[in-house]
This record gives sequence, C-alpha cells and structure tokens, in this order.
Amino acid sequence: MAFVPAKGPSSLKHILHSSSLDQNVHSTSRNPSFLNQDSQKKNVLVDRVSSSARFASQIDENETCSKNGDFDLTTALFCGGLAFDAYSEPDKNSPRWEKGSSGIQVAFQSNAFTKSLYKGLLQITPIKCIDLPDEDDTAEGLMTGSGTDAYLLVAVAEGKWTEDIKLIEKETYNNGVLDLQGCAHVGRSSTAWSNVDEKKAKRMKEKGEGSGSYHIKSSWGKGGQAVWDDQSFYLYVQDPKEARLVFTVMDDDVVGRGSPIGSTSRKLKQIFPGVGADDPVQMLKNEVLARMKRGEEVDLDDPQSLIESISKEWDGSMKLTSKPRKKDKNGQIATAAAAGAMVAGPMGAAVGGLIGSLYEGEVRGRFDAKVKYMPIVGEEKRKKYEVKGGLDGVDWGDLYEKQVERVRKQLPEGSPDPHLVGDDLEFCCFVTHEETGCSCAIYRSLEKKLIAVSFRGTCELIDLVTDASIIQETWVKGEDVKEDGVAKVHVGFRKSLESISRRLKELVLASVKPGDSISDYDLIVTGHSLGGALSTLFTADIGEYGIDAGRSLPTLAPSEPWWNSLASNFFEKGEPAAKTPPPRPKSLKMYNFGSPRVGNKEFVEKFDSLVGNGIDEAYRLVNGEDVVARLPRTVNALNLVSVGYEHCGPTVLITAPDDAEDAQLLVWIEGKSSGTCPVRDGTPLTSPLSKGSLLGDIVSGVSGEKDTSEQGILKAASSLSKLSSVMKDRLSNFEASDLTSIVGIDKTFVDRETKIIKSIVSGEALSHHMEDQYYGAMGRACGFVAQIGEKIRPMTDLDASQEKEVKDFIEQKAITVEAEA
Repeated sequence: MAFVPAKGPSSLKHILHSSSLDQNVHSTSRNPSFLNQDSQKKNVLVDRVSSSARFASQIDENETCSKNGDFDLTTALFCGGLAFDAYSEPDKNSPRWEKGSSGIQVAFQSNAFTKSLYKGLLQITPIKCIDLPDEDDTAEGLMTGSGTDAYLLVAVAEGKWTEDIKLIEKETYNNGVLDLQGCAHVGRSSTAWSNVDEKKAKRMKEKGEGSGSYHIKSSWGKGGQAVWDDQSFYLYVQDPKEARLVFTVMDDDVVGRGSPIGSTSRKLKQIFPGVGADDPVQMLKNEVLARMKRGEEVDLDDPQSLIESISKEWDGSMKLTSKPRKKDKNGQIATAAAAGAMVAGPMGAAVGGLIGSLYEGEVRGRFDAKVKYMPIVGEEKRKKYEVKGGLDGVDWGDLYEKQVERVRKQLPEGSPDPHLVGDDLEFCCFVTHEETGCSCAIYRSLEKKLIAVSFRGTCELIDLVTDASIIQETWVKGEDVKEDGVAKVHVGFRKSLESISRRLKELVLASVKPGDSISDYDLIVTGHSLGGALSTLFTADIGEYGIDAGRSLPTLAPSEPWWNSLASNFFEKGEPAAKTPPPRPKSLKMYNFGSPRVGNKEFVEKFDSLVGNGIDEAYRLVNGEDVVARLPRTVNALNLVSVGYEHCGPTVLITAPDDAEDAQLLVWIEGKSSGTCPVRDGTPLTSPLSKGSLLGDIVSGVSGEKDTSEQGILKAASSLSKLSSVMKDRLSNFEASDLTSIVGIDKTFVDRETKIIKSIVSGEALSHHMEDQYYGAMGRACGFVAQIGEKIRPMTDLDASQEKEVKDFIEQKAITVEAEA
C-alpha cells in the first residue's frame, strides 16, 4: 500500500540554525554504538523533534497490502479531541437528563436533536404522600425507623412500551413502574426516611447533608406521611396525545432500590385535555401576536419566557389504585387460622388459614404533586459546538482547526474541504449507566453527514492499572466459554458496554436528519483508556451485525426488531418490513487512544477479518510508554496458563521509539513502518542461536554466514583466534537479558518487559497515558507545540528564548539517554 507522508515543517534545524546540534543531523550512524558519541546522541534527538510533522517515512515495501484504510492524521486529531471531551460530564442537576428504568441515563445537550426525538418535557414536583403503611421488615426498621421510607417514581410509557401498560392494567396486583422493563423515561423524588423528622431534615439540609424531605409517623387510625422538599425532576415525551404516566410510591432500603407500596396511572391527555393537538411553533407565534396587541414588550431573545406562557400546569392529588402481591403471608395465615379455630374448631382453622392465604390487603396511600408540560421548540440555527477536552487549558478544537488549515494549504486548488464536520457540529447527548458507569457522548454534523460516538474512559486511572482481573466471557452470549476456538472478551468491558449499548444504538439511528438514512452517514467511534476498549467492542458489533437496536450485544437468542424502540416519528413512510436487517452506516471508522487489550486471539481474528468488510478503518493510537495500552497482561506469556489477551487492529505510536533506527519517527504505523510493535507481547520463547541473542551473535560473527546447523557451529568453533576476537567485542556490550537468551527466552521480549517495569517505576507509564501527554504528542505529530494553558503555535514560529528551551530540553534528553545506556 502506498503511503504518503504528511506535509509540514521540515525540521527544527532551521530554528536552531546557530547550534552545533545542527551539524550532520542525517549522517547519524546506524550502529548501536552511536550512544557512546555525544554529538551523535544530540543529533538523533534533534532529528526526532525535527520530524514532528512526518509520518512513518520508512515503509517496508514488501509489507502485504492491508484492507485497512490509510491512517489519516487529521481524522485521528479530530477523534482525539472527542475522546477527551467525553470526560466533561453534564451537570447532574440539569433538567436535560432522561432517566430510564434500567439505570440508563441520557443528558440531551442539543435542542435541535432533542426536538427530533421528543415533543415535550414534563416537570414533576412531588409534594407529599399520606396514609402510608408502617415498615414490615424488622431489620430495615431497626436501621431507618418503623415507618415507610417513601419516595416517588414516575415513568412515561409510550410507543412500543404501551404493551407493558396493558399488562399492568390486566393485573390487579403489580409492581407499577418496576414492571416497565423497557421504559426509557423514569424520574424519582428524594427519599423521606422514616427516622428523619421535620426539624432534623431542616438541620441536615442546612449542613448540606440531606434533601430536606422528612417523615411524619403514623398514629391511631392514621397512616404515616412522607413530605418531599419540593424538588422537581424531568421526563421527556414523544407523543403527548398517547403518552401515559405511571406513578409508584416506593419503600426505600439502605441497600437496593426498595420495594413498591402502590401505583396508579393516567394518560397525559387526562391530566391536560387537548395536549399535543396544536403546533408549538404556531402557539408561540400566536402568543407573540397576542402580547403585541396588548401593547406588551416581547423579548424575542428570551424564548424561555414565551415557552413558559404556552406551558400547561396541573396541581392535584392521586390515589394509589394497585399494589404488589404480599410475599410473606405466614403471619396473617396464622392469625386467620387462630380466629377460625375460635369460631368453628379445626374446620374453622382450615377455612381461616385459606382465607388468610388469599387476602392481599387493601391498597393504601394518596400523593399530591405538581405536573407541568412544556412543548419543546427546536432551534432552527445550530450553534457549532466547540470541542475543548477534559482538562482546563487544553483546546483540541483549536489544534484541529490549525491542522486542517495546514492541510488545506497543501491541497490543489479546487480540492474538497478537508474538514470532517461543518459549522453545525452538535453535541447531541451524553449517555451513562448509574451502576456500571459506562458513559459516552454522541456528536453529529448534518452538513457533512457524520456521526461520532466517543466513549469516556475511567475517571480513576489507578483502577485500570491495579485491576488484576483477567476473566473472560464469550463475545456472543450463549456460546460455551469452555469450547476451543470461541471468541472471548474481558468480562468487565463487555458488561459495561452491554448496559448502554441498545439505547446508544437507538440514539445513533435517531441522529440523522429527518428523512435521511443512516446509510448516508459516516460513523466514527473513538475513546480513551477504558473508552478505547469499549469503542473496540462497539465497532466490532456494528461492523459484523449492523446497528442492531433490537438487542444490546451479540447473542444467540433472537433479536427484537431493531426499530422497536425508535420514536414514532422516525419512520415517515411507516415501519420497515418484518425481516429488514439492521441498517449500516456509509462508513465505519475507529480511532482510539491508550486502549487496553479487550479479547483473546479468536476475537482479534474476528475483528481483523471485519476490517475492509464492515469496518473501513481501525487504528489504536499509543503515546510512548503508556502502560494501559499494554494491559491486561497476557498470562500465558511464558506458557503458564491458557488465558491470553491480544490487540485488535494496528498500533500507531505517536512518540518517537527509543530504537536508533527509528529515531526520526514521531508517527510509527504498525504494518506500514519498519520494525515490530513494542505494545504487543511478542513470543517469549526462541532459539538460543537466534539473531540478537548472545550465542547467536557470536556464531554469526565467527561463521560469517547464516549457517546455524551443528556443522556450522563446529566449523565456527575451529577458528579460535576469530572466536576470541568476536567474543571480546560482543561481551563488551553484554546485558543482563543476554543470560535469558542462552536458555531460549527471547531477548527482545525480556528487554520489552524490563522497559515496562522501568517506565512504571519512573512514572512515565502512567504520565504518558494522561490527556496532556496525548495533547502534546498529537500536536508534535502535526507540527505544532501544544501545551496546557499555552497558545498553540507552529514549531517554526519559536522565538530565540524558546529556541533555548528546546536546546536545553535536548541537552537534558541526551544526558538521560547516556545515563540509561
């Protein structure tokens, strides 16, 4: 495959033209002994910096052409910005959050995107609940008090999930909201703990230790009360004319989400007659005209006040009408049997016990709440989202724009715009799961027809480094994990992605412009750290099966129709035919950063087989000694056990390798640049006479040929004077790893493992994984100086004082290299 180096500043020699470091930069010897020559060491380091805008210029022309698309530095830089931008999680208290019954939470960030999915927003404000039963769990009562620890759950059921409502309506005894397994819109109030009274709640709230909600104990003939502190939560509505609200009062537990006390449901149009019948835009126009006729001032720059004027409000009370069946009836059966025995002896006891077993008790409880419906009016003009990053002081968006401008200047006149996205880039939404913590962000550009999914990495880096778990499970759920040849992945990575994947795919499908098809859009997937691992799994799923929103991750069980959960307004021409396969994007690309390994050899083979056959481009970018990219460790590295991890797709190193022969490279691409990948484990066992080993080098030096047979060794040994000379030269460069090569352990493998340990001890292994290091490395690769809190500038624009900084940096690096040598 032909490879075209990126254009850019040719070198820093022009910057350091007065320095002696500039002499004979390209005449550096390829002999490893160059480390013993000060001037040459400095030249190598200058050469590394000077090649900041070059890709792998040394291409192995004999390399077999891959189906993988060419690595694109501009695309990688764009993905880098999104990979770290996903660390900026939206405000938890924002009304934009949609909270699902299965723990999935979505924060909608773009009004235009939100309007394409929903027509309205509900504001629910719980006030109080009366006539509550007392706590019947003795252990729980001892911890939180004898009363009910009440909170309110509210769900919007619509679309395909109205089938859940039919089931609830048929069953006299049900669990309310908890039975709505697929409901995407669920909100909850704070908990009014039974051991917190009004005074205690007030003190706790003032100290910032509580919500302000409290409990009023029951009295003779009167149940307990829960008083919520007027806190609101929000729910989205797709079709207000068909949506139904389900209310469930819950008894909270210290551990777990608790159990339902009672439920009721109402259609939204029963609460707000005529809701959804009028076009909200026309309603706004009518409101503006009405105000103008009344002579009132209309502030068109404050659309929220206008939306408030066309909102609908309800303030009232609802009685709970259903409850779950009792789980433990032993007490009431015994009581009923005793009462029956007193009346009619043994026969009465039997009848009483039967009646006691059938009695479920009455439904108790009534709650007060305020409900407000606000139509969603989308913005016609989309304001471009500015990509910054996760850390203060970094500006990935600015670095990307400078790179695009640099590329544009090198293109022939009339070439297409090199921007991946237009001026309409939107941050659509942020998806997360409250239990697994799996999180990602969705971005789109309708102008360029591009959708990007960025998975957030772990916020506690040490968790990845110290996590010794190597447990694997089958990639396709239902396959036998003990069977040979089965694709397996890290159990934690799969569980994490599975918790949000289905909802995520629904949102990706809904990200296209109304009337468009996902097949017209390019899909880019990225992520950093743990996010890189999740991006690999997500890409593998879509690459093989398409965007199957009918299930989460691959399974042997039949999938539901992939369109089941999409908004009713998604299909303008009606739903697809029953056997329509899941749709695919126009192209699918993955560029991730600092990704750990995700699966075994069979999974890697499956992934790599999809490249060029479902996946258009797949690259893993690694910064220098980033240790996370070398995890989880392959436990069978020395054939101890059979659990192994491998990397999917080629590695792209964005820091110059330490190898002298590759010293001029700041972007090294596996399979296209010369050399072996230092991120992979390699083969630990080798021949003691292999090239690079102590015995192999001595034999090769004596024989002068590649004859390592027994006769060749005997012939070499016969030349004692030559052997003595060769041994003297070779032993002068003796290293500890040479001892292991004598017993057949690969010297390169030992050197690599030793280097990993050194990098962990020095701190480089972790520091190279951080955002600031990737930011700087990607900047250098594009020919820019990018540092936290500083203005991005081309390397050719360094002034005299900055030249000195570069010289000092190179001098220090030379000293470090010499010390290590």
